[in-house]
Amino acid sequence: MNTLFTGPDGQSRCRWCGGAPEFLDYHDKEWGFPVSDDHRLFEKLCLESFQSGLSWRTILAKREHFRRAFHHFDFNRMARFTPADVERLLQDEGIVRHRGKIEAVVNNAQRAQELVQREGSLAAFFWRHEPEAGQLATPQSASTSAASEALSKALKKQGWKFVGPTTVYAFMQAMGLINDHAEGCVSRAQVEKARKRFKRP
Repeated sequence: MNTLFTGPDGQSRCRWCGGAPEFLDYHDKEWGFPVSDDHRLFEKLCLESFQSGLSWRTILAKREHFRRAFHHFDFNRMARFTPADVERLLQDEGIVRHRGKIEAVVNNAQRAQELVQREGSLAAFFWRHEPEAGQLATPQSASTSAASEALSKALKKQGWKFVGPTTVYAFMQAMGLINDHAEGCVSRAQVEKARKRFKRP
């Protein structure tokens, strides 16, 4: 199966980023580059939770509105959301209005606070789950991995919700814990360089 797509500049990229025009910028500038900022990590895990059962295109189109609705995913502010805030968000047409998912990310904000108290940062905890090179799946060939299953299990044990192994795998791909750009993709080498320079928390 061909895993590559030729972009408008003639460069080869992961096939999925040819699915919509807005995917190109996301693929080239964000997807797979390593992240250590706690708010960005928390945001991505929340957005992946909202994506469950939907397309990433839907979530990406709503991302700026999600950011406004959830205080740019400042989990210290989100942790103080009340049932009234949940009801307010359920009326917000700019986000995915799913009670279970909204309540889950509010719960996860509280769990994030607890995790930071224990670990010092979300980044320190998440990057401990970076798999060894020999454990990596073939790029784009899987929706879960042993590492994503372990991280999902660890989060659920701490009370996090909507963090199944498929959701967590997509999070790990996007945040650079693995380099899942296809062989031959112009971004694969760029991401690998960024991962080598990246200082693990």
